[in-house]
This record gives sequence, C-alpha cells and structure tokens, in this order.
Amino acid sequence: MQQQSETIELPWTIHKLLKWTDSYFKSRNIENPRASAEIILAHALGLKRIDLYIQYDQPLVDKELALFKSLIKRRINKEPVAYIVGKKEFWSMNLEVTRDVLIPRPETECLIEAALKFLPDDSKLHKKKILELGTGTGAITIALASERPFNMYFASDWSQKALAVAKRNAKQHILTGEVSFICGDWFGPFKENSIFFDMLLSNPPYIKTDIIPDLEPEIKDYEPFGALDGDKDGLGAIRHILYSACSYLADKGWMLLEIGHDQKEDVLKIVESCGTYENFCCLKDYSGNNRVVQIQKKA
Repeated sequence: MQQQSETIELPWTIHKLLKWTDSYFKSRNIENPRASAEIILAHALGLKRIDLYIQYDQPLVDKELALFKSLIKRRINKEPVAYIVGKKEFWSMNLEVTRDVLIPRPETECLIEAALKFLPDDSKLHKKKILELGTGTGAITIALASERPFNMYFASDWSQKALAVAKRNAKQHILTGEVSFICGDWFGPFKENSIFFDMLLSNPPYIKTDIIPDLEPEIKDYEPFGALDGDKDGLGAIRHILYSACSYLADKGWMLLEIGHDQKEDVLKIVESCGTYENFCCLKDYSGNNRVVQIQKKA
C-alpha cells in the first residue's frame, strides 16, 4: 500500500500483513508495534509466533482477515494485547487473562524469585503453608506451586470472577491439587480459623487514587480499578496487610509484598510502627527500581 490506511485489501500474505500492521501501529503510537502485530496475528490464525516466519508467504482467507481487522481496531483503541488474545506469559507459563484480573507484569517475577529463597527444595519433608492475598490470575501462587509443589498453597481474592480465572489457570498447569482458592477480602476468610502461615505474599493495589486517571489508557481504561487503587496515599492495602498479618503469620514467618518504586521509605515507617517485624529488606526489579519488600515476623 502506498499510503497508510485503515483499509486492508486482499490479497495479503502473513509477511505483507505484518509489515503493514507494524507501520500502522507506529503511526498510531502503539507501544511495541511489531510484537503487538505478531502476537495478534498469530492469535487470529491459531499459530505460534515463530510459525508466522515459517509460513510467511501464506495468504489469509477472508474470514481470517476479517478477524484480524477486528483485533487491530481493539488495539488501536488502546486495549492491551493480553486482553485481546486472552492470555499472558508469566514465569514461562501461559496464563489466561480477562478484564476481571490485572495483567501479570514481568517485575512481579522478582517476588517469585525472592519467595523461592525461603522455600527449600526439600519441602516435601518440611511442608510450608503459604497464603497469597489478592491472587487475581493466580500467577504468583501458580508459579510458586510449579517450582515447589509439595507445599500447602492458599490463594484468596474478593472477586469470584477473578478466582474463576485463577482456578482455570491452575487446572491448565495441573496444579489444582496444590492450591486452595478462597473467596474473601484480605484476611476475612481466615478470622475464625487457627491457621498460621509460614509465608504471606501479595501484589496489592498501590497506586494513588488521583494518579490513576493520568495513567496510560491501556491501564486506566481496561484494567480493574480495584486492583490498581491503593487509596489516597497509595498505601491503603499495604497498611491493612501489614497491621493485620501478625495475627496470621507464624513466628519467624516471612511476608513479601510488591510495592511502588517510590514507596520504600513509607512502607518502612509502617513496618516499624507495627513493632512485630524484623529483617526489613527491599529488593529491586529488573529495571533497578525498589519493588519487593520482605520482612520476617519476630519470634
């Protein structure tokens, strides 16, 4: 095509369509235009991304082209690629995502890496009880269960729809027997149970309420508000978890929380005001930003 246009006309091969879509996405300021084009086209054709280059000269039929056009329009409207194709890779696993759940981010894998250091390989002999609060897709718990399958995992979320997604992801990766999914708000489901967990994990909402309208359209217009909103100071959920967790965390048990890149000092102040934790440490993500707080309950 000589000029950029929203019209896609036959005949179009995979190679020609990828080239056109990459250029079109760039003209609309779409982030990662080539990768977006590849993922969406592979999804429309039921192929793996690598297959696009093996079958690069394959022409699309009318039905395939119509589907691809509809998906392009969704991306131009800034809908995240993960919601368009219904999946996202995390910890080398494909996970189902819907608009009922937050899209798993690469930086959250840093929380998995930190947690694994406290979960020995001999966990078959020393089972740990591990609770994730606000599980969403189930990404964190499923990743841990895939690495240390002999522990007892509990994953809670207030949203039944989110839990349904998490359960399907666990089933897909044959981990339903390792994880108990529980519906409830934070520690609510455990108030009447005498369970003390060896580890608590969470990627809670930590964005200030008044900042959310200024976020990228992919986030503010599509991802669930409740999974983003950390109240006025961004610390509402974090504060609640830290003050409540001492009643559910075993002595010398570990808690790991994902936080905002600029929240380290504020979280440290909350931790110190609790008086029940020690060994505060803040780990950086792959971009060098403060991302994961790890603390231990005093004996």
